[in-house]
Amino acid sequence: MKKNVAVVCGGDSGEFEISLKSGKVVKTNLDPEKYNAYLVVIKGAAWRVLLDDGLSVPVDKNDFSVSIQGEKLTFDVVFNAIHGTPGEDGKLPGYLDMLGIPHTGSSHVVAAVTFNKHFCKQVVASRGVSLANAQLIRKGQLVSPEAVIASLGLPVFVKPNSNGSSVGVSKVNEINELMPALEKAFTEDTEALVESYIKGREIGCGVFDYKGRKIVFPLTEIISKKEFFDYEAKYSPGMSDEITPAPVDENTEIEIKAMAADLYSHLGCKGIVRFDFILTENDIYFLEVNTIPGLSAASIVPQQAKTMGISLPELFGMAVENALSVHH
Repeated sequence: MKKNVAVVCGGDSGEFEISLKSGKVVKTNLDPEKYNAYLVVIKGAAWRVLLDDGLSVPVDKNDFSVSIQGEKLTFDVVFNAIHGTPGEDGKLPGYLDMLGIPHTGSSHVVAAVTFNKHFCKQVVASRGVSLANAQLIRKGQLVSPEAVIASLGLPVFVKPNSNGSSVGVSKVNEINELMPALEKAFTEDTEALVESYIKGREIGCGVFDYKGRKIVFPLTEIISKKEFFDYEAKYSPGMSDEITPAPVDENTEIEIKAMAADLYSHLGCKGIVRFDFILTENDIYFLEVNTIPGLSAASIVPQQAKTMGISLPELFGMAVENALSVHH
C-alpha cells in the first residue's frame, strides 16, 4: 500500500516563499511508486491542499484530513517543510502529536526550545560549547546602548530571538545603529538577541538520525559576498559561495562533526537538522541550529547529501520512512 504523505509548507513568517519552494522540491522528489504526495500550504488559518490540476481544497483541522471529490483522504505521515512558524517553532508538531500523526521533524518541545535562540544557547552552553556573548532584550524594555556596547563591544549582530532565515537581522558597526537595529528585529519578534561579533569562517553541518543510526553529513563552508549571510545572500544565486566539503583540516572536521552529533542528541532532535558554527583560529563557536533546514536542490543539506552520494529522492524517502518507523 502506498503511503499518503502531506508535504506541509508555507507558514506565517518571512520565509513563506522559501518554504513553498522546499515543499515543491520534496513533493516532486518523493518516489511516486511508494508515496502519494500532497502539497499542503498553510498560511494563517487557511490550510489547503494544492491539487495537480491547480485547484485547492481546504484541510479539516479536526483530524487533518481532506475531502477530494467526495472521498475522505487521511495522511499516514507529514513531511514538515515549514521554515519558521508554525512548523519550526513547535506549534504544528504539537498539533500533529495530539492527533497521533507521525511527522518528519523534532517534537514540539525540541522545536520550541531550539527556535528560541536564547533558550537554545543555554542548553548548548551546558555541553561546554563556546558561544558568542549575548544579551536578550525584550520589546518595551529600557535599553542603554552604551551599556550594551560596553558589555559586548562592536560590531554586534542584532537578531529576532525566534526567527529563521536571517529576516530582521542587522550588523551594527556604530553605537547609533543599535536602536534602529532593535526596532527592525522587533518587527519580527517581541524579543531580540544582541550578540558580539566573532570573526571566523561559517561552517554548516547536517545531522540525521536514521532508524537509530546517526548520519553526519560533510561540512559546508558558507562564504557570503555581503557583509554577513543575510536573507539576500542566503537566497539569491551568486550572493554566497557554499563549498562542500569545507576546506578544513581533518582534526577540525572531526571536532565539528562530533560537536554537531553530540548537540543533536543532547537537544533531542529528530529528522534532518543543520547546525551552524563559526570557526576561528583557536575555537569553534555554536551559532544556531535549524531543525527544518532548506530542502531545495541548492540548499546546504541536500548539497551535503549529494556529496555523500544520497540523492534527493533517497534523502526525502529516508526522512518519511524514519518518521513512520519512529512512530510505530
